[in-house]
Amino acid sequence: MKYFLLFWVILISVGTVNAQAALRTEVVEYKHGDVVLEGYLAYDDAVKGKRPSIIVVHEWWGLNPYARMRTGQLAKLGYIAFAIDIYGKGVRAKDPAEAGTLSGIYRGNRPLMRSRANAGLEVLRNHPLADVNRIAAIGYCFGGTVVLEMARSGAELAGVVSFHGGLSTPNPSDAKNIKGKVLVLHGADDPAVPPDQVIAFQDELRKAGVDWQMVSYGGAVHSFTNPDAGNDPSKGAAYNEKADKRSWEAMKTPKRPIHFSHIQ
Repeated sequence: MKYFLLFWVILISVGTVNAQAALRTEVVEYKHGDVVLEGYLAYDDAVKGKRPSIIVVHEWWGLNPYARMRTGQLAKLGYIAFAIDIYGKGVRAKDPAEAGTLSGIYRGNRPLMRSRANAGLEVLRNHPLADVNRIAAIGYCFGGTVVLEMARSGAELAGVVSFHGGLSTPNPSDAKNIKGKVLVLHGADDPAVPPDQVIAFQDELRKAGVDWQMVSYGGAVHSFTNPDAGNDPSKGAAYNEKADKRSWEAMKTPKRPIHFSHIQ
């Protein structure tokens, strides 16, 4: 039986991380046009040579400690992980109102969203440790929307994983440009992503012939992977420990639609 997987097969190729290894992190300044951006890079120096690579895209707050934490988790698994910056150096939301305004700039301008994200992808592709043939992207909330738009742009990605991300797009026909596989990890009770949006998204990928899979977690609402979201689902955004752990494992486990096995 053929297995579909994203990270599980790669872990075989990168091996087990040495307990004495050091996690290397650095802030990386780069530009998109005239805009200065500031990403966060992490890798484990126990892994020698080029290794599979992961783009991480932040929530609507900007590149905050949560995104850096996820980047470090991936580095400990043996990847080189790069959290890209969509908003710009030092631009971080102070409250939900500002977060909505900042993310709205890019939600309302998908070409800008795509090109800003792909500028970060290019930084990772040019890193000497990155295997350019094995790059994926993951994103959370706003970042989930971003990685799906990266895929729709035709970016050279083996796959993308969206955690409680928005699924709508103004140009669903662009799904024909998707080159990799798509995994969506979704809160079944997420009020920010209503059922009609889910159905439209599935229809979009189905018509385009994309290799995709979607997992919905019962009882989970928006931001279910982030403990900072609180614990009151009635507010529409709340942490759900079970969904958090299950979605992280779903990203790594066999039988998933995104995999690098064909390029091993």
